[in-house]
Amino acid sequence: MEQRAVITAGTGGIGLETAIALAERGLAVTVVGRDAGRGARALERIAATATGAEPRFLAADLASLAEVRALGARLAAEGPLKILVNNVGAMFADRQRTVDGIEATFAVNHLSPYLLTELLLDRLRAGGPSRIVNVSSGAIRVAKRTFDAVEPPGGYYGFHWYGRAKLANLAYTLDLAERLRGTGVTVFAADPGGAATDMTNGTMTSPRIVSPGLRLLWPLVRRTFELSTAGPASTAARPSVFAATDPSLDGRTGLLIGPDVRPVPAFRGSTDRRTVDDVLRLSRELAPVPATA
Repeated sequence: MEQRAVITAGTGGIGLETAIALAERGLAVTVVGRDAGRGARALERIAATATGAEPRFLAADLASLAEVRALGARLAAEGPLKILVNNVGAMFADRQRTVDGIEATFAVNHLSPYLLTELLLDRLRAGGPSRIVNVSSGAIRVAKRTFDAVEPPGGYYGFHWYGRAKLANLAYTLDLAERLRGTGVTVFAADPGGAATDMTNGTMTSPRIVSPGLRLLWPLVRRTFELSTAGPASTAARPSVFAATDPSLDGRTGLLIGPDVRPVPAFRGSTDRRTVDDVLRLSRELAPVPATA
């Protein structure tokens, strides 16, 4: 029986490099993205090095909870799943809302992978031993830790809101690892460090994405960013690939794999009980999962 792997936002950048690496290891790779043209080009690259089943592309706008649900239903109907890599991520220069009326940064970076994961848990259990990998970010260090509501108090600053959404997802990831301990499904977070991708090239160009205090340091922030993203996406994908496949992680769970491709301490805010409880409450309210999922 073929071993299935799903990578969201897998048509370019880190997601595509992750998909290529998993296909090289013999996994039957499905990449998820919005654009069919990008999907077709991604499949050509993946197929060129695949050693197992032909890769495939599924179209879904992961900013829409209805499309996430439809994607989850389709994937679940196809049987056991070995690896789920939630690579999707987005940073916005200006505040946006999704078709569901939810602030887009939180929806794309947390609610989408949260909902897809929950919808596929039974299939991951059936495919066990299996792994879930949620892609994190060092931006969590500048995030506000309040999750009483989707949107934090104060002005909108894209970089900080991105970090806050990634913090929410990391808190969920580590809590999920404990919930699934002993089930055969292990859960990891992967911090890719920096890479020049469509997301970063499109947003990390203006000091408006950071708070006024940091704008005074924008030349330094910008220079640090340019240096951190000098590496190729294939290098930034290594933590995700390691978390998804490395045998040294067999039987382990709840780890954050850092840019140097080794476990690193999780940001302490991600294990704060109030943070975890508030994130779970918001997630269940905004993206409810049927009891049968």
